[in-house]
Amino acid sequence: MPAKGYELLHDARLNKGTAFTEAERRAYGLEGLLPPAVLPIELQVARRHDEIANLGDDLQKYLVLSDLQSRNETLYYAVLMSDPATYMPLVYTPTVGEACQKFGHIFREPRGVYLPITARGRLKELLSNWPEKDVRFIVVTDGERILGLGDLGAGGMGIPVGKLALYTACAGVPPRFCLPIVLDVGTNNQNLLEDPLYLGLRQQRVRGDEYAGFVDEFVEAAQALYPKCCIQWEDFANINAVPILARYRDKICTFNDDIQGTAGVALAGLFAALRISRSKLTEQRFLFLGGGSAATGIAELISQAMVHEGMDIGEARSRNALFDINGLLVKSRTDLAEFQKPFAVDHALIKTFVDAVKALRPTGIIGVSTVPKLFNQQVIEAMAEINERPIIFPYSNPTSRSECTAEEAYRWSQGRAIFASGSPFPPVEIGGRTFVPGQGNNVYIFPAMGMAVFATEATRVTDEMFIVAARAVAEQVTEENLATGLIYPPQTRILEASLHVAERVAIHIFDKGLARAPRPKDIGGLIRARAYRPVYTE
Repeated sequence: MPAKGYELLHDARLNKGTAFTEAERRAYGLEGLLPPAVLPIELQVARRHDEIANLGDDLQKYLVLSDLQSRNETLYYAVLMSDPATYMPLVYTPTVGEACQKFGHIFREPRGVYLPITARGRLKELLSNWPEKDVRFIVVTDGERILGLGDLGAGGMGIPVGKLALYTACAGVPPRFCLPIVLDVGTNNQNLLEDPLYLGLRQQRVRGDEYAGFVDEFVEAAQALYPKCCIQWEDFANINAVPILARYRDKICTFNDDIQGTAGVALAGLFAALRISRSKLTEQRFLFLGGGSAATGIAELISQAMVHEGMDIGEARSRNALFDINGLLVKSRTDLAEFQKPFAVDHALIKTFVDAVKALRPTGIIGVSTVPKLFNQQVIEAMAEINERPIIFPYSNPTSRSECTAEEAYRWSQGRAIFASGSPFPPVEIGGRTFVPGQGNNVYIFPAMGMAVFATEATRVTDEMFIVAARAVAEQVTEENLATGLIYPPQTRILEASLHVAERVAIHIFDKGLARAPRPKDIGGLIRARAYRPVYTE
């Protein structure tokens, strides 16, 4: 332990706080700098539980946890991993949305790396200032489409920080290998530009070739400094998210969580839902509310999974229809982007979502619109009239943007809906029966994907890996879970679930020749051996 004394107490990676033993206090010059009592980590966790439970506001809880992360990283993860169902909504959705909105007003300590476009030509130099030289995961955003909240500029840093915390807390990826990054190209949010406490560049967003060149330079710098690194793109606007993924997915180890992670968790929910309805994936038809990259990402992964079950890709895509602000995506429309065209249907234009439901008769509707309450009573009742067990997935985040609540879906369908949402909802009681709504949270997918990539040192992340992950999530849902309507594993056992998914994905990585690490006899053992545990070391 190279640091000593006061310096040691301010090194988040090494600090143990009141858990330093008397011998350690003497050896490291800590005597007198701490209260005399020595408390084990279990009591430190209990103390933090009490402190946080007594706070009435979720943003206050977020800030207390953030301060703990900056002060004592081991204790921070011990707290998160002791009760993941309680703490995940505090360090990520929905609370992180408010934290990003108020980022300049609640800023404490810097975390991660900020790369402004004004430093173009020097990005490798700026990245080199990060102290860890073996980075394996970068989560990066440009802050333009933070959850369903829009352009938050440099305030979007809360998203990579939160995502990487879940890499560790939910799947055991060691935190020292993780780096959150913001690419600051400006913001078009006038309120932020006029806010004296805004922390980003005070300019309109850069577009076009200058933006693309900036992203290229970032990728080249990251690859040069961290050759085993996987880059996860997060909360980019559609106009950039789709071409960035297309540009790099076959060149480096990378994925877009909004496109592929969301698709993976949606597909996992469908695999479990079909156990309730006792039907096949190839018998389904889906209608998406929203026509962006999340919608097309889910639709494409569902289509690929249908192909795995013997269906032609064209037929599979035709079973996934999209509806956006201008109506049903039909072939006669002239305003469609290239990534939307594979899912345009040969049909007359339909202007209202409920009419689209009645005309196309989908077995499931999936909301990724970020517009609340669009799965209204008419829509849910229409779905319940068409289907004995309608699949209702309002996936938009945060909670304020959900297309409907769990209670609305269950009540308006007379308790027949198979429901999952993007943000958490409490249990619902209808007619003496209690329904437990599932949260289709990407946390079931991306941390496990990260652990699989970390353990295998994978060279690529493929769509097929997300199908493998989706099946691995769904197969952990028990019959008891399904009986209450829950179609995802309980979040209380997210670490166990994630390590199972990581093992399945790692096997696939080795089978496909995508690993740089040698294949062990026991791949599950490899995953468990590499997993981080929040315990103090000597």
